[in-house]
Amino acid sequence: MVLKNYWWLLIWLLLFGGISFLFIPKREEIVLGKPCMRWGRVPAAILALPYVIWAGFRHNFGDTEVYRTAFIQTPDTLSSLSSYLDDNAKSRGFALIRILFKVLIADSDVAFFLLIAAIQIFLLVRIYRKCSEDYWLSMYLFVGSVQYLSWVHNGMRQFLAVTIIFSALPLLIKRRYLLLSAVILLASQIHISALVFFPFIFLVNGKAWNLRTISVTVGVLLAVFFLDEVTGLISSSLEDTAYEIDFSLYQDDDGTNLFRVLFFAIPTIISFVFRDRIEAADDPLINACVNLSVVATAFYVFSMFSGGILFGRVPVYFCLSNYILIPWFIKEFFDRESGILVECGFIVLFTVFFYYQVGVTWSML
Repeated sequence: MVLKNYWWLLIWLLLFGGISFLFIPKREEIVLGKPCMRWGRVPAAILALPYVIWAGFRHNFGDTEVYRTAFIQTPDTLSSLSSYLDDNAKSRGFALIRILFKVLIADSDVAFFLLIAAIQIFLLVRIYRKCSEDYWLSMYLFVGSVQYLSWVHNGMRQFLAVTIIFSALPLLIKRRYLLLSAVILLASQIHISALVFFPFIFLVNGKAWNLRTISVTVGVLLAVFFLDEVTGLISSSLEDTAYEIDFSLYQDDDGTNLFRVLFFAIPTIISFVFRDRIEAADDPLINACVNLSVVATAFYVFSMFSGGILFGRVPVYFCLSNYILIPWFIKEFFDRESGILVECGFIVLFTVFFYYQVGVTWSML
């Protein structure tokens, strides 16, 4: 069950996607008040299941062994709960999950990895199946963008917080800010970076490319020119707290690669070019996803200059919506024949990026 050839991440999608296209019909469901054709839960789960298994049985990828060591060192008695949580003040929620799992379920790091991956993938599947015009394509884009490997196999604690917030996308669209705030606070107990999403819940609703979103984006970009002051302010505000950051650890970081920034900016660029048609459609879900994509791009640009290791982790809170946008763009902006060609173009583009990141940059293919 250990994944040894990373091409299988894409091959499985192509194989099961072809089988599903031929033999598994879609059905009508109500999504945000509108009738839409969607895959059922069972085929959607089958498509995603291997990614849970591969994540659970992974070895020596990114921070995996750090998480494995932390699990092994986790106490196996509830009497240690209070002191253990005090020792893990930065991530009490994740520490609580870890110790409860070890005490009540199993003393197995593989089983723990399987649980976390299952939660993350389930939350993604739930939103993409409901909100995307093409669930299969959304999953292909997510995996092809290498965010599956980068986060489910690597930064799993932060990505658990990310997927919890992403699962609340319908709350954002419906402007149920109180409940959404509770979700963000819950996610912040797993990874404190979740709090970065707070101010944006009031800014990304409304028209796509609205003045509020543009103003915040410009502010993020202007922060590039005051980088020392911004990082100094963040560092001093967290001084002597459980969340203190030593920015000297990141001073040698070259920042996020330009090619990577341009790649993740593609939905933002498309939305700007077709902003008149997006405005005419006036779909609340798409408007919010466009604005989230714009914010993600701004943070990616900022991370080019401020350090990809630290600030390059922020855009993931906003860019998962890209894989809802692209299928919608294809459906709305092109006729059936042209749409097929454009979809194939995106598949090729994301496959090339997958090869570049996994094969060339990481030398893992």
